[in-house]
Amino acid sequence: MSTPASVTTELPGVLAGDRPRRPARWVRRLLRNPLSMAGTTIVALLVGCALAPGLLAPFPEDAGPSVHFDRAAQPPGPAHWFGTDEVGRDIFSRTVFGARVSLALVVAVLGIAVGVGVPSGLVAGYWHGRWPSTALMRVTDVFLAVPPLALALAVTAAFRPDLGSAMLAISFTWWPWFTRLVYGEVLARREEPYVEAARALGQRDRVILFREILPNVISPVVVKATLDVSFVILLGSSLAFLGVGAQEPTPDWGAMVARGRTFLPGHWWMSTMPGLAIFVAVMGFNLLGDALRDALDVWER
Repeated sequence: MSTPASVTTELPGVLAGDRPRRPARWVRRLLRNPLSMAGTTIVALLVGCALAPGLLAPFPEDAGPSVHFDRAAQPPGPAHWFGTDEVGRDIFSRTVFGARVSLALVVAVLGIAVGVGVPSGLVAGYWHGRWPSTALMRVTDVFLAVPPLALALAVTAAFRPDLGSAMLAISFTWWPWFTRLVYGEVLARREEPYVEAARALGQRDRVILFREILPNVISPVVVKATLDVSFVILLGSSLAFLGVGAQEPTPDWGAMVARGRTFLPGHWWMSTMPGLAIFVAVMGFNLLGDALRDALDVWER
């Protein structure tokens, strides 16, 4: 039996989760937090670098396999803010283009992880105690028992080392975390009054899952995805550092750190500058994720 529109509009508090939504309140809190504004600014700069690196990089050709031995290993200065590497490529330009590589990795990994993990968690939580739920959660526990870096290395060993393999490997390790999160949220909400009201009105399980329960578990998923961006960047950089991620001449931050370490300590900027880019990116997404978590707590109260 389908739910009459009139009944749905007459029970807004029940079918919407028994709480009024106050978007203006959490937006104001987000904007008033200086740390959240710092994180938002850093993330906006990274997105700008990823979307238009050619406009921001003074030497965009250095993102490819260019060679300039006449300016090799120059320290940071007015002409080259981050210095140059062992073949004369501008490190600042390669760092700017590296933001595109890192954020492309993030979008692919979290897109796959959320696309697989959220439906799996919804099914496992809603039908808790039945065999589909048990099977899904036992598979999830197996994946969670293995360290992500070790599992990613095992996956990349079966493929050619490149950026695509790194995306696949990290996605392979990341979806169980979203499954576990959504599973717990659904268990806590499946007996709520608005879910019971939807069942009493004859709504199908599919409708209850995606129209009633899913909107109420979006907040923790958004916060986790934002916080996970930094971990994905670190894991992708680690794979590139170990030689199984993005390969030359792709300007990956982890690969740049790995190449520069062979010239330490004399040419310190070759590793330090891309390492600082990783640090700033991780800090920016962590600040933004913490601010979103606090703001969405206000949204839900």
